[in-house]
Amino acid sequence: MIRAFSFNEEAERELAEAVEFYEEASSGLGTAFLDEVERAIASILRFPKANTLLSKTVRRKIVTRFPYSILYSSSSQEIRILAIANQKRRPFYWRSRR
Repeated sequence: MIRAFSFNEEAERELAEAVEFYEEASSGLGTAFLDEVERAIASILRFPKANTLLSKTVRRKIVTRFPYSILYSSSSQEIRILAIANQKRRPFYWRSRR
């Protein structure tokens, strides 16, 4: 069953900033990054429990081709994207997000 999903406001900002960064680095790379994030989210929606459990409620899905992870929580009704995290950034900076 595919659930609804939503973004934490800061996660949405992180996604937009990463797309902009990659697009400025090379034309089309921002779009390629966004495509990979969308594929990862589709996978999360299909198999929400298939990814690494980081805490009691948060899982991590690694984005293919890019050094980013999607941190999310799931319930029977919704997937909540908590962070689009650069893997080189300080770990667990997103913990207070809901």
